[in-house]
Amino acid sequence: MAASRFARRAGRPPSRPGRRSPGPGRPLRLLCLAAGLAGCGLGAGAAPTAVKLTVTREFGAAVVHSFSTPKVRGQETIMSLLMRNATVATRYGGGFVQSVDGTAGGSAGGQPVAWFYYVNGIQGAKGAAETNVHPGDHVWWDWHDWSQAESIPAVVGSFPEPFLNGIAGKRYPVRVECASVSEPACQIVTSRLRQVGVPAAIAAFGSGAEPETLRVAVGQWDVIGGEPITHTIDAGPQTSGVYARFSPDGRTLTLLDAEGTVARTFTAGTGLIAATTSGTYAPVWVITGTDADGVQRAAEDFNEVALRDRFAAVIGPESEVLSAPAPGT
Repeated sequence: MAASRFARRAGRPPSRPGRRSPGPGRPLRLLCLAAGLAGCGLGAGAAPTAVKLTVTREFGAAVVHSFSTPKVRGQETIMSLLMRNATVATRYGGGFVQSVDGTAGGSAGGQPVAWFYYVNGIQGAKGAAETNVHPGDHVWWDWHDWSQAESIPAVVGSFPEPFLNGIAGKRYPVRVECASVSEPACQIVTSRLRQVGVPAAIAAFGSGAEPETLRVAVGQWDVIGGEPITHTIDAGPQTSGVYARFSPDGRTLTLLDAEGTVARTFTAGTGLIAATTSGTYAPVWVITGTDADGVQRAAEDFNEVALRDRFAAVIGPESEVLSAPAPGT
């Protein structure tokens, strides 16, 4: 059973053909038999408006396509939208994505690679042909090494999503939880959300997790890192999907590469912007750092330009914004 499940995640044919596509954290199956067919999940409903489509490689490091107005026709699914705007090859009877514009899943450099999709910064929970596109959705496909993290449940590179248009067509309430509501970082983060049309509330950190509330935790890691969901970041990408981790005292931040090895280590003045989730809870974003200066730097880069196409972002002491995981050399 475990071996069969691993095979499906790696893009190889399942041992029991015909099973439904696996859930979050696995290369998602495209169930249509051929591109362009009416049976590709395309319904009679109105075409979704204000949709964006991004296709990248290696955790967003290389942009393959970026469509602010992709071609749409009627009620699109995630899969039909991709096939309408890119060259997609499938295998095993159309059940898996073989390649997008010639970039194939399977193995690269001795590591497993595959195509994953995210909608408004949240990894897909169902097969791409089973998931409809909603108005305002930002659909992002990325090809990457999944040896260190079979699941990356949430990413920050689609900001201002999911705060603006929500999850599966439903807009969620947003709460900014601050270690100190009087600190400038708390006000900056709240202001950035309100500037893009998100009516964010402000509360003290630790106000309580709610499944259908999008939370943004703002504060030094030694304060906000102890909550069950945020604490998963310290367990590494296998648990949280975040390729960065703090030292036990929160004063050092290590940036990892795609293979989970140390790329750089930072001390004072370093910030982190990342997102993760657990179970059925909506994602929690963290705007954090090794100290107050690091938190301030992270808050200042809580914007669309700094975060675009990044899975997570480390802000160094010189205010440089680095992608996590660190790009390969």
